[in-house]
Amino acid sequence: MDVWDMACTKIAVAFFVLFLLSVWPAFNNLIQSTSPWFLFFGWLIFAIRPLSSFFKKR
Repeated sequence: MDVWDMACTKIAVAFFVLFLLSVWPAFNNLIQSTSPWFLFFGWLIFAIRPLSSFFKKR
């Protein structure tokens, strides 16, 4: 996986989440009522492994 594949995957996931927020009101309410720190730490937990493996290869 090169840098463009990783970037496109992350952007695609971000757009899919925005799509879900716009078409599913219950999901929108859940995300907006959740603490931003909880979402940040969730992202951090799931992003560490792919980012570390990507940067170790170089």
